[in-house]
Amino acid sequence: MTEQATKIHCDPEKKHDFVIIFDVTDGNPNGDPDAGNLPRTDPETMEGLVTDVALKRKVRNFVGAVADDEDYRDRREALNIYVEHKGAALNAQHRKAYRAKGIPTSEPGKEEIKDESLVEFFSRHQYEGFTLTEPTEDSPRELVYSGELSREDLSAALDAIGAEDREARKFAEKVAKKAKKVDPNRKQVEDAREWMCANFYDIRMFGAVMTTGINAGQVRGPLQLTFSRSVGPIIPQDLAITRVAVTREEEQDKKETEIGRKTLIPYGLYVGRGFFSPHLAGQTGVTGSDLELFWDALVYMWDFDRSASRGTMSLRGLYVFTHEKKYGNAPVHKLFELVTAKLKKEDKTPRKFEDYKVESPNEGPLDESGFPGVTLTKVLE
Repeated sequence: MTEQATKIHCDPEKKHDFVIIFDVTDGNPNGDPDAGNLPRTDPETMEGLVTDVALKRKVRNFVGAVADDEDYRDRREALNIYVEHKGAALNAQHRKAYRAKGIPTSEPGKEEIKDESLVEFFSRHQYEGFTLTEPTEDSPRELVYSGELSREDLSAALDAIGAEDREARKFAEKVAKKAKKVDPNRKQVEDAREWMCANFYDIRMFGAVMTTGINAGQVRGPLQLTFSRSVGPIIPQDLAITRVAVTREEEQDKKETEIGRKTLIPYGLYVGRGFFSPHLAGQTGVTGSDLELFWDALVYMWDFDRSASRGTMSLRGLYVFTHEKKYGNAPVHKLFELVTAKLKKEDKTPRKFEDYKVESPNEGPLDESGFPGVTLTKVLE
């Protein structure tokens, strides 16, 4: 564990509540698919919203990007990402746990091969999920299907066999139909759940429902985020842009440009909140290094998620309240009220962070503020 991880706000055996302040300039921080991808808003107040899912995606992308760095080499296997941006299906992730723990997901299908031409074919070709056994005194030569492939992978394997030999495909289909799904017992599901927690960072931190398809249990994540809300109303804009390249070839002689759309807000300052439970952290195996990496992600993840549509997004403040008691030393909402962001001039239209004034107590124990047993750490101010 690094020196930073030994600091109080990186202690997984303590309760932490935190406030995050970030802003966006000339961009769309979180589009709403139900509103033509316009920035999300509260329709009654026109305050901007950014979902917890959007922030978690940025955290996942940051961890996935830095996991191969030399600084994390000693715990690389614990920094895999379960909900990948573009990657494996969730059931494929569950299957990794079953294979690692030696838990069967199915009873293999078997069929004796008497046709020598099929024996020769499967001797020369190998296909995922299918194995040709050698005859012994106790058993004949058989084609065995493991039963572990997904429906899509099995179909692909059968198509590959059929492309070479139709009769071989028919035989392989017959074998595949004999495989049976095996339901794991409670202990096996728990073993798979523990393996998933140990190997996937976002499961340890955020939790996951892993009961679809291959059952790896459910995990209540110790770290939760709220929706972030802008300080005051925002003004979503839908702008027209031109593109000099047309989409379809048949339209090249008819026009030289096409019209597109771009949605943004000129400026918005957002405040979000989060909670870390030491009770749930003990169940998922969160370490001080995991918490240190999370705080690093909140500070640096914006630079790993740049795009023209998001404009300039930056972290402006990260305030962590740490309790001495596991169940807390003060009501969380009272602590959150200690961090405020207000316009310096109410009649001014904000266009930059300097138009706001952010206030908070001094860093350190908050005894003088009326909250004994609570310590404030300003990770970024």
